[in-house]
Amino acid sequence: MLDLTQGRMARWIAPVILLTGLAACSKQQDKAATTAPATVATPAPPATAPMLPSVISPQVQSMAVDQLRKSATKALQDNRMYAPAGDNAVEYYLALREKQPQEATVTSALTDLLPYTLIAAEQGISREEFPEAQRLIALIEKVDPTAPALPRLKSGLQAGMKTAARRSEHDAEQARRQAEDQSRQAAEQKRLAEQQTRQAAVAQQIAAQREAAHTQPADAEHQATARRQAEMPAPAPAPAPARPAPDAAPLAQSLHPISTPAPRYPVEALRAGISGEVLVELTVGTDGSITAMRVLRAKPPRVFDREVLNAIKRWRFEPVPAPVTTRRTLSFNSGN
Repeated sequence: MLDLTQGRMARWIAPVILLTGLAACSKQQDKAATTAPATVATPAPPATAPMLPSVISPQVQSMAVDQLRKSATKALQDNRMYAPAGDNAVEYYLALREKQPQEATVTSALTDLLPYTLIAAEQGISREEFPEAQRLIALIEKVDPTAPALPRLKSGLQAGMKTAARRSEHDAEQARRQAEDQSRQAAEQKRLAEQQTRQAAVAQQIAAQREAAHTQPADAEHQATARRQAEMPAPAPAPAPARPAPDAAPLAQSLHPISTPAPRYPVEALRAGISGEVLVELTVGTDGSITAMRVLRAKPPRVFDREVLNAIKRWRFEPVPAPVTTRRTLSFNSGN
């Protein structure tokens, strides 16, 4: 926390120090110009410095000397030492140095701005802001191609970009695996739905066969009785005794499913290989939709309940004369 506070104080104090130093240098130059016509030679930028025209924006390069001075001073006052791109003190002073390579105040200003640019580049690498870090490193190299920190910054940038690329590849692989898991789950749900549809069709077929088997013997017996009665020589058949009225028991409602999608297998349970079942009580309204439902028993508890209820609320049956309440057990088998 102390280093951060000192860094912030230095960030705000730096423009004031730079402006004070530049003003002092300008006064000394004016005094020297009035007392002696001789000019003091200052070292030019190294001849081997690589030319990086993209570091300085074309708009800055096209400015006149006076405009560059004013812009550099204003950038320092606004604490725009190295950012944003195209409007910062470092770029203005670099453009000034190209136009007036012998001016000592420009070289001094760039020397003073260099440490702050180095720190900003390191922070950009640590925050993985690689384009900004590349821009700052290019500015540093433009200011001083022999800066000792340049190799470290470049290697750090390269290592950071490789780490980020590996992480992106890992994230992409994770996303691909999740997509494959979802695809497998969708295929399994489709298979279960088709299996339930087939089972429902078979159940309906068996029920129809049983109904036909019960009906056919009764019809045959009635036909045989009628045939025997017709063959009897009696003048008049005795009246058949009256059959007792059936008990007034409620009719058993038969539910015929239209759509009963299978519940989704929870991803966590599928990965963990957890199997189980849920017993649900549901009420089918007269229009065939689900009007009420509740979990009676779940094994294991609170693992499959939500998916079962979400699936059952979408179930549809053929319309019935009165609401029907029934129970269904839904099983989950992970295959492990």
